[in-house]
Amino acid sequence: TDWPQAVLGAAINYGGLLGWVAVRGDVDWAVVAPLYGGAWLWTLHYDTVYAHQDKRDDAAAGVRSTALRLGDSTLPALTLFSTGVI
Repeated sequence: TDWPQAVLGAAINYGGLLGWVAVRGDVDWAVVAPLYGGAWLWTLHYDTVYAHQDKRDDAAAGVRSTALRLGDSTLPALTLFSTGVI
């Protein structure tokens, strides 16, 4: 996939959903959906920034990432991701 950062965000932020259920005993989607979505977008944002540090090595090794996928469109995408966090 060209979006490993999105997969990471989906996996790593699942703990927020589990934590809510563990503490509250139910799923209040009005709370957990924005929480999960914001955390997912933040992971997408910070890991895309991080991926830019390795993009030459990733390209040489054949590893795909959002940094390579977005290319020159990274700044508008990061703006969209971080705006979605809010």
